[in-house]
Amino acid sequence: MLKTLPRSKTPSGAAYLEGGEGDETLVLIHGVGMRIEAWQPQIDRLANDFRVVAVDLPGHGFSDALTGAPELSRYVEWFRRFLEEAETGPVNVAGHSMGALIAGGIVATAPEKVRRVALLNGVHRRDADARRAVEARAKEIGSGAFDRVAPLARWFSQDEAQTEAYALVRDLLQAVDPAGYAAAYAAFAGGDAIYADCWPKVDCPALFLTGDGDLNSTADMAQDMAAAARRGRAVVIEGHRHMVNLTAPEEVNRALAGWLAMR
Repeated sequence: MLKTLPRSKTPSGAAYLEGGEGDETLVLIHGVGMRIEAWQPQIDRLANDFRVVAVDLPGHGFSDALTGAPELSRYVEWFRRFLEEAETGPVNVAGHSMGALIAGGIVATAPEKVRRVALLNGVHRRDADARRAVEARAKEIGSGAFDRVAPLARWFSQDEAQTEAYALVRDLLQAVDPAGYAAAYAAFAGGDAIYADCWPKVDCPALFLTGDGDLNSTADMAQDMAAAARRGRAVVIEGHRHMVNLTAPEEVNRALAGWLAMR
């Protein structure tokens, strides 16, 4: 049975978890189809040294849905409003997948709110084949007739099918609201290039992490973004795919701790 972590809610309807102590705040943004619980290994480790805030995407978990067109810029604006309502001050922002696109968007549009930024399994300038594939998935999800567990074959290897991480992600996909999922996926499908030119202008430490087996958020994408950023670092974890924060939590936590130590 899926264990639900306790949440608070902002006036505009964003559900979030807050814990830990420290002089700095780390905000975690999950990917499409997930929710706060997908960050459990990072919450457990990093709350020892930081105030950790994890937030449900709109239409996911316990957050209210957005209205209007499903565009990445609207999710970035939602996140900016969340930071203001949560009274965080400048924060360290780590996003996974769709959360990585939002993290890139906030550092591009409101850099004064960001101390450091980390993109886990982020997408960057998809090629034509990848774009067609993700747009086809977005159309299928938008139709309402889609296989909720289909992403598991992309996100995990066959050897990982019996793991707790696999079971957690399967349960989260089964529980997600279809409309919230479809809207976020549409924004995700069209968002890989919107803020792609920002990195040469980003002054803060920037981490780009993925698994070498992630065929959609590829190692080349992480390395390209790191090379473009003024203070960028790429980390590619061998033997892992899209849900690397769950399948390789110790390695991911070490990388995040190193990033959070950067001055």
